[in-house]
Amino acid sequence: MPHSSQYATCAGREIHYTEWGAQHARTVIAWHGLARTGRDMDELSEHLSSRYRVICPDTLGRGLSQWSPDPRNEYTLAFYAQLAADLFDRLDIKEAHWVGTSMGGAIGTVCAAGLFQPQLKGRIKSLVLNDNAPRLAEAALARIRAYAGNPPAFDTMAQLEAFYREVYKPFGWLSDAQWRRLAETSARRLPDGRVTPHYDPAMVRQFTDHPNDYDLWAHYDALRIPVLCLRGVESDLVLPDATAEMLTRGPGLMGLARIVEIEGCGHAPALNVPEQLELVTAFIEQHEQPSALAA
Repeated sequence: MPHSSQYATCAGREIHYTEWGAQHARTVIAWHGLARTGRDMDELSEHLSSRYRVICPDTLGRGLSQWSPDPRNEYTLAFYAQLAADLFDRLDIKEAHWVGTSMGGAIGTVCAAGLFQPQLKGRIKSLVLNDNAPRLAEAALARIRAYAGNPPAFDTMAQLEAFYREVYKPFGWLSDAQWRRLAETSARRLPDGRVTPHYDPAMVRQFTDHPNDYDLWAHYDALRIPVLCLRGVESDLVLPDATAEMLTRGPGLMGLARIVEIEGCGHAPALNVPEQLELVTAFIEQHEQPSALAA
């Protein structure tokens, strides 16, 4: 299924997104992880696009989206929620399902809760958190701060791809073609000709300027929609105690939360193999009808 590359001005910033299945009314938002781009969602989007319109944004400062001129105030979940709210309005999205990997799941959580952007309350029908939880392991966050703030640079694309194959080994199995696409859609060339990951290194200031930004229990407790959390069995970011607590709070208290552990993956499953694609699709289809609790 073909997709298109599009741009929209949201909260005064130019945001890039890919759109799949534009002919459909039913919509899925698929949002990538911290240092990644929307193209990570290609397999999932292609899988869903026979039934759904799928929107895959590049977060501010990533991929082809604009870099923030105000990193301290805009590389935050609150501002990302503002971008999402504007994107809903620009694209005339009345309601949507949300699939978010890591940071993308955190953005989905705060959007669905509506504490930052009340106009989104009730417009997100279901939420898939791909290796994301309201509490993240501090040791893993420290590791992410260390590598994300200092992206390496390489002379060749082959070297960059080798780097990605190593650092993203926890994604699980990817074909050679998928690794090549991941490298090509995650690269930018520096003035000296070397290639480096395609994001603004200043985005890591979210962790230093807003150290509690990913403490999301207040938002999770406000959710009244079905939540599916996919946890990579080997994840060092989302630990079993956090997912266990998810079942006793917020949507978990209402029987609306489900945890599924994904074998052979750490942080985070790539959502690119049939078992993962069918799991996400079945969850979305199961909750296609609006829930009275979301009102």
